[in-house]
Amino acid sequence: MVAGKQVEAQGVVSLVLARPDGGRLPDWAPGAHIDVVLPTGATRQYSLCGDRWDAHTYRVAVLREPGGRGGSAYVHDGLAVGDVVAFGGPRNNFAMVPVTRYLFVAGGIGITPLLPMIGQADLLGADWALLYGGRTRASMAFVDDLARHGDRVALRPEDEHGLLPLRSWLGAERDDTVVYCCGPAPLLDALGAATAGWAPHRVRTERFVAAELDAPARDAPFEVELARTGTTVTVPPQRTVLDVARQAGATALSSCEQGLCGTCETGVLAGVPDHRDSILADHERAAGDCMFPCVSRSCTDRLVLDL
Repeated sequence: MVAGKQVEAQGVVSLVLARPDGGRLPDWAPGAHIDVVLPTGATRQYSLCGDRWDAHTYRVAVLREPGGRGGSAYVHDGLAVGDVVAFGGPRNNFAMVPVTRYLFVAGGIGITPLLPMIGQADLLGADWALLYGGRTRASMAFVDDLARHGDRVALRPEDEHGLLPLRSWLGAERDDTVVYCCGPAPLLDALGAATAGWAPHRVRTERFVAAELDAPARDAPFEVELARTGTTVTVPPQRTVLDVARQAGATALSSCEQGLCGTCETGVLAGVPDHRDSILADHERAAGDCMFPCVSRSCTDRLVLDL
């Protein structure tokens, strides 16, 4: 249920979620998100941004998206304290790895998964710094919470400072440093350009909007064998692997169906997947041992999936 709701910035509200009976919630780690099922039936994914050591509440923050599908508008205008919501997860596609130095880069609501990472870095005594940008200072959530960290946090509202100075702030690649970045696509693209040539494992990103997709690797139908049932199905260009597999009786959970949440992750036993998700890193794509059938397809005539 919604145990608390408050405005965090222009266009941003936070929700505190708890069990109606006050019971313990599943543990989570920095970078995790949950699927929130709203009273309207809509499901949305939100990063957990509260205290991971609080076993009885979760906190998420929601940006109002005027051009969205209506979920954020309902959270802002319709959802009230005491309303009951369901959730799935937590799941973590943005896990924090142990290292001695962290550089965090946030754009807008992308600050949310980084807040518990900062808490974890502090707990471990790691060196860290945050570069945080937004359209205006008033639109940037949790700035008061971050003020206690002093000059470790660089706030750079775009209307005051322009675009984030990524190259100068990041400096050169270092063996002891990992960069974590969450924000809109232009920020992630700029980060990619600023860190071109860096080892892939030293730059980790998370999107809150699915990346725009190029054309699939092939426009012809392909076969998918569902290994658990032995059924073989044909996936035409206009349908997803997930849809066809479900119609054939496969049990496959899903949530966002945009290649963002990770719910439908499926093992690949044979064949070469055409990765079209916004989750996997380059080395994970190269491994070819899993895919997200809500959006990903096939580079080969046949795939064998663990479904």
